[in-house]
Amino acid sequence: MKKHKEMNHLPNFNATFETVWASLQETDRMLNKHIADAEKAREDADRRMKKLQEQLGGWANNHGSFAEEYFFNAFEEGKQDFFGEHFNKISKNLKYVEKNIEDEYDIVMYNNHYVAIVEVKYKAHKNDIPQVIKKAETFRILTSSFKDFKIYLGLASMAFYPELEQECIAQGIAIIKQVGDKVVINDEHLKVF
Repeated sequence: MKKHKEMNHLPNFNATFETVWASLQETDRMLNKHIADAEKAREDADRRMKKLQEQLGGWANNHGSFAEEYFFNAFEEGKQDFFGEHFNKISKNLKYVEKNIEDEYDIVMYNNHYVAIVEVKYKAHKNDIPQVIKKAETFRILTSSFKDFKIYLGLASMAFYPELEQECIAQGIAIIKQVGDKVVINDEHLKVF
């Protein structure tokens, strides 16, 4: 049997306070550089993400504006006989602010006794219905001249799905949708708010 010679695998290094301190300072400098590089990369990623979010938001706003313009033009071009009533005046993108209450109304039609408020979405969802219902309440508060008027509500969207339509019917909200090149209105179960 061969006898193994013990070997020291560590390099010959005479550690002194100065050499250890210099090594720690170099390590600290390298870590700080890596941290600074990582922070710069994170800031760059945050900046790019914010720009992307702005672009996506712009696209969503463009779709919403398109839908609002489409439905407003349809109502303005002779479809002011709505909800069984004739409306003399139509307005779009109304915004009212009073004290701590603020609301926007996409399309509003008026006559001497009734107001029709139509919320427009490019692609409506069931979660939009409470927002639509709240429009009647805020409109009465924010427009005192219409507080005694009967209010009808409608949800206009470029696309509907069956559960959304059923919920609109259950809540008494008119369904206003695009079908081909026409605007179709289902106001059979309409409720006065």
